[in-house]
Amino acid sequence: MIEILSTGAANSVQDLGRFGYLDAGVGRSGAMDGLALEIGNRMLGNVPEAAGIEVTLFPFRLRFDSATAFAVTGADCLVRLNDRPLPPWWAMRAEAGDVLQLGLPKSGARAMICIGGGIDVPPVLGSRATDLKSGWGGFEGRGLKRGDRLALGPSAASGLADLPAGFGIDPTEIRGPAAETGQAGETTVRVLPSAEFADFTDAARDALFASAWQLTNDANRQGFRLQGPHLALSKKLELFSHGIMPGTVQVPPSGQPIIQLAEANTCGGYPKIANIVEADLWRLAQVPVGRAIRFVEIDRPAAIAALRRQRAMIDDIAALAALARKDVKHPEKSGTAE
Repeated sequence: MIEILSTGAANSVQDLGRFGYLDAGVGRSGAMDGLALEIGNRMLGNVPEAAGIEVTLFPFRLRFDSATAFAVTGADCLVRLNDRPLPPWWAMRAEAGDVLQLGLPKSGARAMICIGGGIDVPPVLGSRATDLKSGWGGFEGRGLKRGDRLALGPSAASGLADLPAGFGIDPTEIRGPAAETGQAGETTVRVLPSAEFADFTDAARDALFASAWQLTNDANRQGFRLQGPHLALSKKLELFSHGIMPGTVQVPPSGQPIIQLAEANTCGGYPKIANIVEADLWRLAQVPVGRAIRFVEIDRPAAIAALRRQRAMIDDIAALAALARKDVKHPEKSGTAE
């Protein structure tokens, strides 16, 4: 078990999301930074979809009731186990009574805490993710509160007993370059033109890619509202509500884009100008309010290639982490297996 000592209402139990129910009006939910969650789980030897804790509001503190392996990934925040500072993207073993604390991020916006064995809450429609908008899933369908006690899955302490200092991964290699374009202080994401892209004026299409869009205070797990030039349609459109999903960029009558995110609506009627490629969705999770976002247009083959590179990188990290945990049996000098 772990006990929550200090938290904010937006912090919640999340896994990689709930798939296969969009036609029933059930959104995906899941971690905003799915890359951070999956890598944290791979560092611990968990299944990739094991549930962890998404921390959006800081400081956050929890106490371990027993020896437990854990990893903290995502935002570069001040992490301490008792009085010991830990590097970013670090995995190690905590002992009974140890307290893990996360302070304000130096960069990024959301941290993921992964636990050996995962957080054991009842699955709902095949997922342990909390849908804060709908109030179900996760731990009692809500954000975490002080005093909550969360059960852990099996093997919570395995794998790191022989690594008292733990091990980590260089986040710059995980995250890769921000993009080939963009300025310091901006987050660049790659996009594909969406269904109504051609229905916007030439000036609007140019502005979408030429402008830096500021993330406003109206930002949560459902979506981000951006501020920048007015994006105008070339003609009046009468649209039926249509399916949308995380990464869809809509333009309401205000002309200011909305990016749908983890708890995106399953349908909507605003014109769609672009879609964030899946390989870059994690970047949005780490954008703090007030930061600028810049869109870069790519084509479908480039989007697929980016996702394949990301999956290959995750597989490489999983293999290296298994070696660090000594989960992989090494051949003896004679060439025979142990």
